[in-house]
Amino acid sequence: MDAASFFQAELFSLKTQSTRCPEKAREEKKQMATNTEQQQQTEAGRHQEVGHKSLLQSDALYQYILETSVYPREHEAMTELRELTAKHPWNIMTTSADEGQFLNMLLKIINAKNTMEIGVYTGYSLLATALALPEDGKILAMDINKENYELGLPVIEKAGVAHKIDFREGPALPVLDELIEDEKNHGSFDFIFVDADKDNYLNYHKRLIELVKVGGLIGYDNTLWNGSVVAPPDAPLRKYVRYYRDFVLELNKALAVDPRIEICMLPVGDGITLCRRIK
Repeated sequence: MDAASFFQAELFSLKTQSTRCPEKAREEKKQMATNTEQQQQTEAGRHQEVGHKSLLQSDALYQYILETSVYPREHEAMTELRELTAKHPWNIMTTSADEGQFLNMLLKIINAKNTMEIGVYTGYSLLATALALPEDGKILAMDINKENYELGLPVIEKAGVAHKIDFREGPALPVLDELIEDEKNHGSFDFIFVDADKDNYLNYHKRLIELVKVGGLIGYDNTLWNGSVVAPPDAPLRKYVRYYRDFVLELNKALAVDPRIEICMLPVGDGITLCRRIK
């Protein structure tokens, strides 16, 4: 029975009871209305926090993770940039705080030094990377919108890590093609993070697999795409979610059968697939 049918049945039951016990019927009807209102408020409040892309079923559990594990350990510059980004009209594009924490630790674990980021926005994940790298570490960062990057740049500079970043404005594919032309760049990157135009993810992968070293990692963001990867064809989805879903599904299928990599799809943020090059 669906929700509408359930409530209709409940109302019918209450009407029937009212002929026998009016006070009890009124009390039960009042309680049902209260429960319905609470449910509506809960649903309306789901996933409203900026950067909240978690696929956890409980918002309270996600908030627990943030308040217990993420926020108390978040670098002050990361906090400042996260709060600054929250005021931007496109703030849904930002990397979630828990994913930023994950990337920061991952880079330290693999001792990354030479990295790349495709899709920067205001630079939250970029800052997480820069803070994790050693003093002489480098990040080749690319985005088509320099204005967004410049919003976060003062925070990055204040954190003392701007010297690690080589920012390039414009499409990433021409830059990647140029890098591939020089064999010195083949297998030279320890870690590459992609959070950009989903319709080009496979085009990026064809090139990045040549540039990341054997044993190095490529991280593709948003590979669970708001949970839409398992949504039925007639599910009500936002236009941009529906448009890019097929590209995300195509990427996920391609990565799963690529013999050059090992993969691990993690339900962190909006889903991140880590690819470790083995050939």
